[in-house]
Amino acid sequence: MDSDPFVQWFRQAGPYINAHRGRTFVVLFGGEAVEADSFSSLIHDLALLHSLGVRLVLVHGARTQIEARLREAGRAPRYVDGLRVTETEDLTLVKQAVGRLRIRIEARLSMGLANSPMHGARLRVVSGNLITARPLGVRDGVDYGFTGEVRRIDDRAIRLWLEQDAIVLLSPLGYSPTGEIFNLRAEEVATAAAMALRADKLLVLGEGPELRDPAGQAIRQLSLGDANRLLVEHPTLSEDSNRHLRQALRAGQAGVRRIHLLSRQVDGALLLELFTRDGVGTLIASDIYEGLRPAAIDDVGGILELIRPLEEDGTLVRRSRERLEMEIERFVLLERDGAIIGCAALYPLPEEGVGELACVAVHPSYRNSGRADTLLRHIEHRAREQRLQRLFVLTTRAAHWFRERGFEPAEVTNLPVQKQTLYNWQRRSKVFIKTL
Repeated sequence: MDSDPFVQWFRQAGPYINAHRGRTFVVLFGGEAVEADSFSSLIHDLALLHSLGVRLVLVHGARTQIEARLREAGRAPRYVDGLRVTETEDLTLVKQAVGRLRIRIEARLSMGLANSPMHGARLRVVSGNLITARPLGVRDGVDYGFTGEVRRIDDRAIRLWLEQDAIVLLSPLGYSPTGEIFNLRAEEVATAAAMALRADKLLVLGEGPELRDPAGQAIRQLSLGDANRLLVEHPTLSEDSNRHLRQALRAGQAGVRRIHLLSRQVDGALLLELFTRDGVGTLIASDIYEGLRPAAIDDVGGILELIRPLEEDGTLVRRSRERLEMEIERFVLLERDGAIIGCAALYPLPEEGVGELACVAVHPSYRNSGRADTLLRHIEHRAREQRLQRLFVLTTRAAHWFRERGFEPAEVTNLPVQKQTLYNWQRRSKVFIKTL
């Protein structure tokens, strides 16, 4: 009997709920998000994250509200190289727009109506003069006035508030030691906060669509090097994507391990990104998010869970925990975000110059995606390193897959003598051999 989809999702989310508890996430969203009908859903999702033990630092933009306030006052917004020029006459309007917006966000986070997702949340929200700023000054002959840049984040005060179970809300305003106020870019505030706090994640809710490669395919994962190459080789990226990628690179290079670029247009983007294995955005990781590694004794349980369905339907020969523990050094694993999604094993017979490829398995969610080929290439590489000339495999269900990858049909008598004596004539596995 198939499990209910909700039960399946909740089971998949379980490890992430545990992993995120007590972690510090910096979440950036623009002023457009506050004006959208979906803002209530975003607030509910943030409250849910907080209830699950995530330490939240929220950074809001205010470009939409500032420009609206400037227009009301008959002032035209002025940008140079993507940066706002904040003249003396504009600063009062900027403070009004940002202050009103911050109050609106705090009010929404304070809601606790009965029969609503926020009921009983009792969120405590803290904001204040947590950002020290300095003026951009004059650049290439342009005086940016009261537009500034982040000089320092009061990370000690933020940590104290987070430890007291508060949500910290940062606005795009900074203060100088001389008492001046500067208009800041929300992206820079979020990046600086994530860097100062050594946040576990920086999550950016952008206004544009998801990041795609030149072929139109959604980009789900980038290393820091890949992100840099994307910026250099594809200058046609949207301004929003370009700006967020540059900030992500800066954060990653400063030690923020995971930066997630999400489209705010996706309902529940935060939850889908954080509690499903593949997410819905682009992950920029400064460490290895998916990769191959040798198996260790602690992986036995994960391997058993992966191969059990294939053993039950007869695709793989059953292996006991004891046998796996004894042979664990033969296995290589394909791991994604801490979960084992694939495995394969090499049993060498160096005296005969051959090796057995065994227990090739990939999680159902990642089949037909080239992962099995990755495992096969790695096993072939290991076999060559051990100076083996041939690989053989016994299979009942995957004959065509191995044929397509250069394995040729063979007879039991072509197997090493040691393997011939162990051949299971009831199972009647087909034999395939590949010359390396």
